[in-house]
Amino acid sequence: MEVHTFGYDRKKYWSVKNRPRIDSRRTLVLLFGSSSFLDSADTLSELADDYREAIVIGCSTAGEILGTQIFDESVSAAIVRFDHTDLRLASAPVQSADHSFSAGQEIARQLNDSRLKGIFVLSDGLHVNGSELVRGLNSKVSPSVVVTGGLAGDGDRFQRTWVLQDRRPQAGFVTAVGFYGDRIQIGHGSKGGWDRFGPERCVTRSKGNILFELDGRPALQLYKEYLGERAAGLPATGLLFPLALRSDESDSKSLVRTILAVDEREQSLTFAGDIPEGALAQLMKANFDRLVQGASEAASSTKLSTDGGPCTLAIAISCVGRRLVLGGRTEEEIEATLDVLPKGTRQIGFYSYGELSPFATGTCDLHNQTMTLTTLSEAA
Repeated sequence: MEVHTFGYDRKKYWSVKNRPRIDSRRTLVLLFGSSSFLDSADTLSELADDYREAIVIGCSTAGEILGTQIFDESVSAAIVRFDHTDLRLASAPVQSADHSFSAGQEIARQLNDSRLKGIFVLSDGLHVNGSELVRGLNSKVSPSVVVTGGLAGDGDRFQRTWVLQDRRPQAGFVTAVGFYGDRIQIGHGSKGGWDRFGPERCVTRSKGNILFELDGRPALQLYKEYLGERAAGLPATGLLFPLALRSDESDSKSLVRTILAVDEREQSLTFAGDIPEGALAQLMKANFDRLVQGASEAASSTKLSTDGGPCTLAIAISCVGRRLVLGGRTEEEIEATLDVLPKGTRQIGFYSYGELSPFATGTCDLHNQTMTLTTLSEAA
């Protein structure tokens, strides 16, 4: 297995003079870039054209991760050639949240076979219900298959996102790569680090990923009371106060949900994933040190789920809300992951509108406001 990572800056061009000549059917090209590349895709096409046999996937971001640095209006790239692992590409349209479940099923249908070991998924970040996408995938994929990935971002603007479809950035698609064979090792970890505050409230009216009422009160009105002056900046400021969600009082597993949009007329909030009626919801706020510690714990989890290898790629997908909260300390969380991962690990990734990973073990879940890591290596 051979791994190369490098970046592109509009002023400095590519960070490497000569891109690695490792094009093959077992080569994976990963690209994470600004949403502005939706207007001018030449840079992305130039790189993809160097790897005509390879699987090429990527998406827009709320910040690009390369090593221990974070960039905007750039591209972070990884080129990976596997020695023993076969790859397959899948895609499906997702023009609205209603198509999310069927898109997940279609991705699974295209990738399923007895040798499938893992799926890495990248999705449109605005027109998808991430919970339903994951539910569609899980309904057709064996529980032994590791599913990870993320939802594309657009900074704190929430206007447009893209994924690479037919090697060009396009909105309204889900794409994925499947990994096949006995030598591929896929590690995963997902941790938060937020503090809960205020009472736990019951979801009394919702539909899919739209929340209308908590404890019988309009959800948006309640949120605004907690946000105070910051309410004027919704939905972006809502990223600073995500919801912790659990099915009932006996549920020990808590998923985090973050806001994508608000509706003043309906007094509702739209989230990246489902908010089931009857669920218990509690507001959360940032704890800087615990957010960074959460990233470190995510990296530790990847080591528990795989033996790793002498050559490892780490794909770090962290929520845009974490970046907004951490501000100038954001790079601390991606430094923390590399401090834990095997020496020599190459890391790229992006800030997202949702993270896909098993909670700890088992099938995939949609997460928000977490640092989610996927590691790829091959057994010797």
